[in-house]
Order: sequence, then structure tokens, then C-alpha cells
Amino acid sequence: MKLFCAQISSTWEEPAETLERAEVCISRAAREGGDLICFPEQFATGWDPSSMMHLQDISGPIPSRLRELAREYRIAILGSYRETGRSRPLNTAVAISSDGEVLGTYAKCHLFTPAHEDSVYSRGDTTTIFSVDGMKFGVAICYDLRFTSLFRLYADAGVQAVLVPAAWPESRLDHWELFIRARAVEYQIYVAGINTTGVTPVDIYAGGSMVADPTGGLACRAGREEELLSCELDRDFVERVRSAMPVILDRRDDLTVSDEPLNPGKHE
Repeated sequence: MKLFCAQISSTWEEPAETLERAEVCISRAAREGGDLICFPEQFATGWDPSSMMHLQDISGPIPSRLRELAREYRIAILGSYRETGRSRPLNTAVAISSDGEVLGTYAKCHLFTPAHEDSVYSRGDTTTIFSVDGMKFGVAICYDLRFTSLFRLYADAGVQAVLVPAAWPESRLDHWELFIRARAVEYQIYVAGINTTGVTPVDIYAGGSMVADPTGGLACRAGREEELLSCELDRDFVERVRSAMPVILDRRDDLTVSDEPLNPGKHE
């Protein structure tokens, strides 16, 4: 299946304007045979860990417009928005089929405490899995990339690719590539990082969207500027890699930590 990563900047807190620009990417991806197009974290507004603007539920203007665009251009879409929660908002990604139906939603589980995102937003508590063209996808959002346990859950559930919409700053771009490739080779899955670019009131971003394959190699990578990146994902390749090196069979879940001091005399 053909994946497109839309590395675009946001028109700050102007979702209608950003969605107009996103439509250009969606239209082009559809013309070029795309099955799925993904956008960065909170792309319609720009990521802001303190903002309470443009809060909405799944029937709100941002998800509704994405559903319309998916139906119009016959392509699946992964978008991200600020969702109204029970007590505090959620940082949510929504997967939409080419028929405009909601395939699943995922609320960011690991909130970025260095920027106090946790003081405004609530954490998500569950993963989400959806399928496009026979390939099983999981979703993580930005800071989630640092937490290997989330990717392990997806791999154990048979996911073949994890999509990571993000607003990952230029100052830590080396970590971005490191984690994407590490998660891919650790769990023998595709990992697609879809980053934003440009300058916002929150930080400076330098793109670098990329897709790592199940061997940890890069299938494609974007530069610093706005770019519509594409690559082919092959579920059979995932299975071949896992069969050639079945690391999951050698995993030990029975290990314990010992705090007893070693006695060199017992190990001559």
C-alpha cells in the first residue's frame, strides 16, 4: 500500500485556512495512487500544550472536514485535533477510511510534561488499531515515541506499521530519527514519523519526516521544508523480516531484578 506523509506547517490557530492547504496535499496524494495520507500533530491549529482553543468532539469541524475530504478524494486520512474530554481535553488522532468512516481514534498516552502539557490535557489510556488495504496500523503521537512499551503492545497485537504524527522540535531532531529507527528494528515494523515544520509561538520545527522499515533502514525521508513524502509499505516484507529473525520467540518475560551483591568466590 502507498503511504503519504504530509509535512506541512500550520496556520496558527486558523484551522479552516490550514485545512484548505491540507486539501491540496490530499488531492495530490489521491491522484498519485495514495491509500493513506497522514498529517502532523494538531496540524490544523498548530501544537500548543496550553491551548484550549478549537476544542471539539468527533463531530466537530476538523474531523468532519477530514471525513468529507476522505470521501471526496477516496483516500484514507490520519488527522489530529484537540478533543473535548470529560474533565480536560485530549490530544487525539483520528483515522478515517476512504469512505469517510471513522476507523478509530487515539488519545496521546504520554503527555509532554517538560512543556506542562499534562497540566492542561488528560492522558489517553488505550491503543488503537485500524486497517487500510490489508495492513494493520497503530498510532502514537510525538512524545509517545520515547516509550518503547507502547510499540511493544502494538507489535504483540500483530500491527505491521505505527504512524506517529508529531510536533518534534528542531533542537531534538537527532532523537527523532534515533527513536523512529530504533522502534522499527526493535519490533520489526514500519514506523512513520510525520513532523511539522516552520516557526510557531511554541517552538522551531525542521521537518525530517521519515519512514523506517522493519530492519531499521529508512524507506524515505523529507528535508526541512514543507513536503509531501511517499513510500510503499509491504506487509509481506514485515513477515519475511520476522521469519528471518524471530526475535519475539527469544524474548524473556520471566526475568527478575536482583539486588543481592555478587560473591566472586562462588563463580571461579
